[in-house]
Amino acid sequence: MKKIGLVAALGAILLVSACATGGSASPNPVGTWGVSEEGKPQLVIEDGGTLHGTDGCNRLIGNWAEADGNITFSQLAGTRMFCEGVDTWLSDAASAKIVNKTLEIHNAQDAKIGTLEHQDQ
Repeated sequence: MKKIGLVAALGAILLVSACATGGSASPNPVGTWGVSEEGKPQLVIEDGGTLHGTDGCNRLIGNWAEADGNITFSQLAGTRMFCEGVDTWLSDAASAKIVNKTLEIHNAQDAKIGTLEHQDQ
């Protein structure tokens, strides 16, 4: 009886440890990526599959989905204003993946076009 209780307790500890370190699950993309500064890109990924943000000049809205650690953006739309001196690379986002606390953004040709740091809240 004591051996079964000990085995169960060890199993529970291992399960909690795996959950605390993320186990094999993909990192959660929900949150704010980038900074809230004029002329800087920011992407807010929300629960429910929607997103919004800015490429540093233009407002962006769209949808997202995640499968096997790959994040795809769909119906990404935005304003098309001209802002001198602002690199609007984020408006070309098609997909992303999380590496540590960095969101690597890729274009439709799967070329890496930029990164955004996760903003801890």
